Amino acid sequence: MMLGAVSVCSITEQTSLVNHVKFPDLTPVILYGNSTSFPCKSGTEVQACRNHILPYSGRGKLIPRAAGHDDAKKWSVSHSSDDQLFVRPGNDEHPEEPKKERSATLMHSDIHLQPNTENHGNLETILDKMNAIHLHVLAMERWNAARLKMCHRRYLASATNLLHYLALKNLDTEQIKEELSFLGLLNIETVNTHVVSSLSICNKMLISSGSDSVLGVEKSSEDFPAHQNMDLGMTSLVQKAFNNRDLLLGKLQSQKMTHIMVTVGEEAAENNAHVTDLINSGTTSFRINCAHGNPELWSMIISTVRRCSHLLEKPCRILMDLAGPKLRTGRLKDGPCVVKISPKRNAFGGVISGAQVWLTLQGAGPPPAHLSPDVVLQVDGPEFFNKLEVDDSVKFYDARGQRRSLKILSKYHVFSGAGFMAECSKTAYVESGTSLYVKAKGRKSLVGFVVDVPPASQYVRLRVGDLLVISRDSSDEQELSPCSAIGAHKITCPSGYLFDSVKPGDPIAFDDGKIWGVIKGTSISEVVVTITHAGPKGTKLGSEKSINIPKSDIRYEGLTSKDLMDLNFVAAHADMVGISFIRDVGDIVVLYQELGKRNFLKLGIVLKIETEGGFEKLPLLILEAMKSPNPLGVMIARGDLAVECGWEKLGVIQEEIMSICSAAHLPVILATQVLESLVKNGVPSRAEITDAFNGRRTSCVMMNKGKHIVKAVSSLDTILNTQHSKPKAELKSLYF
Repeated sequence: MMLGAVSVCSITEQTSLVNHVKFPDLTPVILYGNSTSFPCKSGTEVQACRNHILPYSGRGKLIPRAAGHDDAKKWSVSHSSDDQLFVRPGNDEHPEEPKKERSATLMHSDIHLQPNTENHGNLETILDKMNAIHLHVLAMERWNAARLKMCHRRYLASATNLLHYLALKNLDTEQIKEELSFLGLLNIETVNTHVVSSLSICNKMLISSGSDSVLGVEKSSEDFPAHQNMDLGMTSLVQKAFNNRDLLLGKLQSQKMTHIMVTVGEEAAENNAHVTDLINSGTTSFRINCAHGNPELWSMIISTVRRCSHLLEKPCRILMDLAGPKLRTGRLKDGPCVVKISPKRNAFGGVISGAQVWLTLQGAGPPPAHLSPDVVLQVDGPEFFNKLEVDDSVKFYDARGQRRSLKILSKYHVFSGAGFMAECSKTAYVESGTSLYVKAKGRKSLVGFVVDVPPASQYVRLRVGDLLVISRDSSDEQELSPCSAIGAHKITCPSGYLFDSVKPGDPIAFDDGKIWGVIKGTSISEVVVTITHAGPKGTKLGSEKSINIPKSDIRYEGLTSKDLMDLNFVAAHADMVGISFIRDVGDIVVLYQELGKRNFLKLGIVLKIETEGGFEKLPLLILEAMKSPNPLGVMIARGDLAVECGWEKLGVIQEEIMSICSAAHLPVILATQVLESLVKNGVPSRAEITDAFNGRRTSCVMMNKGKHIVKAVSSLDTILNTQHSKPKAELKSLYF
């Protein structure tokens, strides 16, 4: 799209950017004068009123005449709404001009910027195109001046550059990119951090490279309006991106470039050893999900993190995610407090190796990071532990009355005392209250009692073709009911949104897309689902697992009543708050109203993009959030985002979010399934390694908790922050 300083455009919603991805687009509104056209990515052409800025005396000839003030006065800024960025002419010179006539004028131009061997390499033509692009970008800023005036001074330059980026992004710049590349100049696709300064420098280089006939247009470059209230230079804007990152996530130590955030739960409460290992491995931020736990548990976790961080002299920040209006399965009643000890067996059922069991005093915490026991048993009995020795055989009767034994293999000194690694060669079921005893010659029998065995998690196992009935239930817990009266599995959902908005035929996903189904029937209190995708042996669906209905018209409230209650705790104890399932500008407005009431102007805000609506309106969400001085960042929550938008679109959506945030100089947190195989099983997949390496392009990478989380954090820190020398492929001698 070739345009001059008075081209008019608007950002509208739901216009195709690339294939299936929707994103705010720029489209022509009202155009006048003799013009040239530049193809839009949306398939339209937008004109430049060239007689206002760079009039031509003939085909390809530039006359060095600047636009007069009278021309500029014809255009004024209109107030933009929260849901659109748009402008219109200040006068109504041709208010009755039919749309068809305006559309027809798009076909007429002095120079069309499509591939043309005549113009390829012609400096005059390239400079003409670059000036048009530059003027179009500046016009975009002017037309949205009212919105920029509402931005806080901390974000004014960033908001301005974001508008420049959006204007540039809409243009079909493939041809000009090829021409600039032919001359060894600017790559337009890489200037999103500093758009105007890059275009200005490119124009100056083109002018300085041209002949005397081209130098005559230099005056037109000087006529671009200067930004008197902000610095849009490259150095300043790049530094602003670093400053915004440090403001939200804190400064990095030891020349590191990327933060690592780890999600923690009750395993980190008053567990100094675990938190210390995470910090020493490279963790710089901790995340708490307010959808789980309560303020008492959160306080214990935060106190442990603050204490360990202070002792290690390694600052760490706390992010707390508000639960938001996310749909979840209801809570199933806890199962019995029993744990199964299972040795590893071969195909014939023979024992290959015994199960590894960690014995520790009650409340002593987890085993050292380098150990990976199959089961952890807490024992009440200080004397039992004090006199327990390596090679002792600990006897007990399991929950079935079967006699079993544990062979003590080794002793380890841990933060709060000592622990023992033992081995069990037979299957056993151990419950709270189980007596442990040791008999040895010359010694009195030692007795201890197993305590605090966690309740077994309940679930329903779903297979392809199964029926699942979701019922409306306001109770906190439900009894496990594997089958309903119609022979279907049954779970509950406490949210009324599900029952009020879905219809037969809608797809539905559970547990971040591990299970898929189709809604077959609905009523005021029940939804019947046929399972269409699950694991070969079935997939477990338990308590508080996510429910997604990608194609429904569910209208959620921005902040729930629980979110508002949790917000007071978050602001008092955490450094950042994550806003889940943000969808439109109204959610941002409500959030900042609540923050303003509580005077929480220093609390960091993380916008979690996990829906298609949130992605489509991301620029508007950012500009709205920039009205406040709060530190600001964006999280790419790939779990729900992939389910809501489609797996095949996730890659391009992730790239677009990163580009937008780069233009807005905002830190990006990359989340969901980072090194997940390593976290859960101790060995990463090849694809996970390259995915983690791409995290270098973000400000922070977030990991979920798991059995091998300490090892995974250490590996991620090496991938992200170690300055490896780049491997080079050497061309060996071809002589024989």
